[in-house]
Amino acid sequence: MTKTTHQCDLNTCFLCRNCLKDWLPAIGVNKENFILKKGQSLFKEGDAVTGIYFMYKGIVKVHKQWGQEKDLILRFAKDGDIFGHLGLGDTSTYPVSATAIESGVVCYVKMDFFESSLNVNSQLTYKLMKFFANELQESEKRMRNLAHMPVKERIAQALLSLRYQFGLKPDGYVDIELTRQDISSYASVVYETFFKVTQEFTQSKVIEFNGKNFKLLNEDALKEMTLDRK
Repeated sequence: MTKTTHQCDLNTCFLCRNCLKDWLPAIGVNKENFILKKGQSLFKEGDAVTGIYFMYKGIVKVHKQWGQEKDLILRFAKDGDIFGHLGLGDTSTYPVSATAIESGVVCYVKMDFFESSLNVNSQLTYKLMKFFANELQESEKRMRNLAHMPVKERIAQALLSLRYQFGLKPDGYVDIELTRQDISSYASVVYETFFKVTQEFTQSKVIEFNGKNFKLLNEDALKEMTLDRK
């Protein structure tokens, strides 16, 4: 990563939003900003834990090795989101990897400063606890789906999840550019199966792909598959 003098607004990220205003100058002194290039790795599974990251601008995928030479995408971190927080456990290495899927800017603070921030800011500690609880619930849901939900339904759920998280562009495409390989990794499906199912969806005019962009042409059909009534 390339360090930059870019000054974040000390307002939009998870850390700044949940800290006391009097603590913001301390964040300004201790944080570092780095420019990310598309495809660049921030840390890899097994790397020594050094600190916590926050997206200022851009999108990062958080992923874990899944079988031989395969990845499972656990979540995406977008503007303002925290990641690297799994390094807060007793282990001294990151249990996941983080890779930029588009260029952007990331904010980084060393672990000792982040732990001091937790000690000083009760609201931050509370919000982080809720965040971990939500992540645990989502993880349990994904494990249940992986064990019991048919492949076609898992793919439908993944497409809907991306639509809800990132919203739509003015042209109706979901507001994130992903390779089909990345979407299949997010759906916990091998690429060959993902390609076959999405071809069926395309022919049935349920979805439409245009390069790394995709559009949900029949959102109700996808919801019906997952019994998702959002």
